[in-house]
Amino acid sequence: MRRRRPVPLRRVPRVSVVVPCYNYGRFLPQSVGSALAQDGVEVDVLIVDDASSDDSADVARALSAQDPRVSMTVHEHNRGHITTYNEGLAAVDGDYVLLLSADDVLAPGALARAAAVMDAYPRVGLVYGWSPSFSDQVPPARTRLPLWSVWSGQEWLASVFRRAKNPVYTPSAVMRRSALDRLGGYDQRLKHAADLFMWMLTASRWDIAHVDGTDQAFYRKHGENMHVAEYDGWVTDLRLRLETLEVFVSEHCDELADAAALLERARRALAADALRMVSARLSSGAVDQAEVEELLDFARTTWPPAAAGARFRRLASPAARRGARAVAMGHVLRDRLVWRYWRRFGVYP
Repeated sequence: MRRRRPVPLRRVPRVSVVVPCYNYGRFLPQSVGSALAQDGVEVDVLIVDDASSDDSADVARALSAQDPRVSMTVHEHNRGHITTYNEGLAAVDGDYVLLLSADDVLAPGALARAAAVMDAYPRVGLVYGWSPSFSDQVPPARTRLPLWSVWSGQEWLASVFRRAKNPVYTPSAVMRRSALDRLGGYDQRLKHAADLFMWMLTASRWDIAHVDGTDQAFYRKHGENMHVAEYDGWVTDLRLRLETLEVFVSEHCDELADAAALLERARRALAADALRMVSARLSSGAVDQAEVEELLDFARTTWPPAAAGARFRRLASPAARRGARAVAMGHVLRDRLVWRYWRRFGVYP
């Protein structure tokens, strides 16, 4: 990783923002408005409504009528989020492209900051930054002068496999148009982790950058978030992350240095995550025994050496679980340090 001081934009690049929408009509004005309010870049917005049953299409039409920079398309039948993403991305032609969910919001100046990185570094194919979560009111954005962290693609991929976790929140991920064209869109097979797969593919061919020290977007949390509604469950998340990494290694091992070793490291990280989840469940007192056993089985089968460790034996033994709360507190402190590093630099230590 190289830390770099920002270089100001010397031109006004065009950034296309694709806003996929399904039953998020109430959020659309704020999301689209955050894109149109961006300074330093020329913005165009495409709303793709995936046959919503609420008033999303009407809201999109009103926004399009109010501002010539906004266009829209409406599906007659629901096609699913991956098809919606790819259709929208294929239809725009800005220098840089962002996929912004209709319930998320861009931070002021985010697009200019991302474009400045890619203008300064032609090898960078993806720029992202911190995306705080919110529920009702968008919090004030951090605006202090940022630094840039720039990785070679191989460096960044190694960091992803080291933690087997997606470090990029999609509302902040701005891609170079030529990189997106080469990759060909999101993979239909990996509906839960198609974004992670896309970032990894990008890193296999391009460098990756992070805008440090400022907020790039805001991720809205609510009960209708797609990952909550469709992919709820810790074990499900672990399995889908493993599937994504395995598919990537099987199909792109020639583009990944030490692929076998990296996948083994990822399996170890996922097993460790499963044990942390067991510890958290036990310490909370809300124990779902079936879920605990499922997590332990995932750790055992994903990385067999985990079953020989003291932590696994302690968590697997009902008599030894009384100390789970103290163990979990240690995990909380460690995870807090990991979170702080991720927030600052965009990767997990």
